[in-house]
Amino acid sequence: MSGSDQQTLKGKVAVVTGSSSGIGQTIAVDLAQRGAKVAIHSRKDSDGIRKTMSEVKKLGSECQPFFADFSEPKSLVPFVEQTWAWNNQIDIWINNAGGDVLTGANADTSFVEKLNYLQQVDVNSTLLMSKLVGKKMVEERLGSQRPTSSASIVNIGWDQALTGMDGDSGEMFATTKGAVMAMTKSLAQTLAPHVRVNCVAPGWIKTEWGDQASEYWDTRAKSESLMERWGTPIDVAHAVTFLASDDASFISGQILCVNGGFRSSWFSQNPIEKND
Repeated sequence: MSGSDQQTLKGKVAVVTGSSSGIGQTIAVDLAQRGAKVAIHSRKDSDGIRKTMSEVKKLGSECQPFFADFSEPKSLVPFVEQTWAWNNQIDIWINNAGGDVLTGANADTSFVEKLNYLQQVDVNSTLLMSKLVGKKMVEERLGSQRPTSSASIVNIGWDQALTGMDGDSGEMFATTKGAVMAMTKSLAQTLAPHVRVNCVAPGWIKTEWGDQASEYWDTRAKSESLMERWGTPIDVAHAVTFLASDDASFISGQILCVNGGFRSSWFSQNPIEKND
């Protein structure tokens, strides 16, 4: 999944939430490729999480799966405690887990039900776990165990939360991912200077939903990028890994859009029917 073999993260311990497929799985493998030990996460045991574990171990990195349902608030504290106890440290925390309301069982629920689900999984869990693990990261560094090495939290946002998108999905994801992007800036101030907090905001990325996209969405995704293509999970993973590394030691409180350059005017000038 990654073409890099630089061991820039050797000796670091990373946690990647939502790492059984897609972007999260690719982030976990990219971190391992660069030498990190990786705690991976899924709501429950699955072929996907076992695939992630296999890919990480092929690279010679240590890997451990953890399971938690972030739609249940009571799962958050145990998850942070368990992942921390694995190596008695966490250097990198990636808040990638997000609620799926476009496919699967949640696709048939009401707008309000979808919004409430996304609020808990994408917003509340991201903020609460970041506060919990961030406090531990700060305390460890104040204890002078590793005072010169900053820890890093990377959140996952959405590029069009900055510009807006029409429709139910646009409204829901702008509301929830916009909150994640806003909280990033406040967390960065709260946890500085010991923990850096940044956010990667992907654009149109070819995940499972993209593979099933209609002609309308395929055309729109390619046309709204200056690169005239879908992004890939590895495009996002490389950005996340950079922000998590010491190469980004003077970067905090930032939103990095990974969208190939957003062409905001294209769709309004070239309307086509959705047909879905």
